[in-house]
Amino acid sequence: MILGADGIEVVAEAADGGEAVDAVRRTRPDVVLMDVRMPGMDGLEATRRILADHPPSSPRPPRILILTTFDLDRYVYAALSAGASGFLLKDASADRLVAAVRTVRDGDALLAPSVTRRLVERFARHQEGSTLHRDLSTLTPRELDILRLIARGLSNTELAAQLHIGETTVKTHVTRVLSKLGLRDRAQAIIAAYETGLVVPGSGPR
Repeated sequence: MILGADGIEVVAEAADGGEAVDAVRRTRPDVVLMDVRMPGMDGLEATRRILADHPPSSPRPPRILILTTFDLDRYVYAALSAGASGFLLKDASADRLVAAVRTVRDGDALLAPSVTRRLVERFARHQEGSTLHRDLSTLTPRELDILRLIARGLSNTELAAQLHIGETTVKTHVTRVLSKLGLRDRAQAIIAAYETGLVVPGSGPR
């Protein structure tokens, strides 16, 4: 009702992860609102399966927005690592919910980089195995610098000031980093930087 009132078409609903995967395959939505804890297949596994069907290079991969009751939840970390585009607390206002759907639909990650970094620093060191296995050797020295600074929560404007380059140039570098590593957005880039050891939890400015 909330989404429909704002002109957003709800093409399907699902009671559990298995139904969600089937619904996405059937309706090909732009955005999926995914609860983490559900009966049967949980939201994390559903997220993995949906995004496995739609790699970043696919023509129109769905954007997954995770709904959770906790803003620093290890399940949210795992979902972001799997490729989700952000998370939203379940008690968010109607306006916030609508804005979140539109944000991820437009290709942006629904996470302040600093919040993502705190989430990663809390959980990355406790992971037994990395979800992301990236070959950073494909990146140039400048692109590695860009990835390090993204992981520390800097915006494009701050990146430009730090590296003494134009903001347009920064955007080009960020796009190349995401493309070379097969990443969906900045949130996943931050996780990749930590999980590959490029940035160590606890390092850098808060």
